[in-house]
Amino acid sequence: MSEVVVGQPVPAFTANSTDGEIQLSDLRGQSVVLYFYPKDNTPGCTTQAQGFRDAYPDFTRLGCRIIGVSRDSIRTHEGFIARQGLPFALISDPDESLCNLFGVMKMKKLYGKEFRGIERSTFLIDGEGVLRQEWRKLKVPGHVQAVLQAVQELNN
Repeated sequence: MSEVVVGQPVPAFTANSTDGEIQLSDLRGQSVVLYFYPKDNTPGCTTQAQGFRDAYPDFTRLGCRIIGVSRDSIRTHEGFIARQGLPFALISDPDESLCNLFGVMKMKKLYGKEFRGIERSTFLIDGEGVLRQEWRKLKVPGHVQAVLQAVQELNN
């Protein structure tokens, strides 16, 4: 599978989520925010999920679906959703197939040790399945508002 490119259709994918199996083709007709994050229940990832949760009504008014993706299990995701009151699905990608399609697996450093992990990234896909915008190496503060603004612009 090749990586996604802004302005091009996103290749078809199927993934397991907390809402059951999700296929890209099932999402046609609505814009989709697909956000990749390193790990459930960590400070930055929790703050990011809470931001999308709090802005969820604004996204749904614009006809946009939010879906989070990490390598955590469905069980871990379900606990994260329950603790944070998340109104959207989380995809479990333990084999990294979706992470690789979107090119978010990177070498990272923590306490001097290198490891392979998810680079926090968000992708905006339009109702035709075309990737319209991407945010890579993003910082959590202000990010949800930037994505919401991009969805508003996409709808105009």
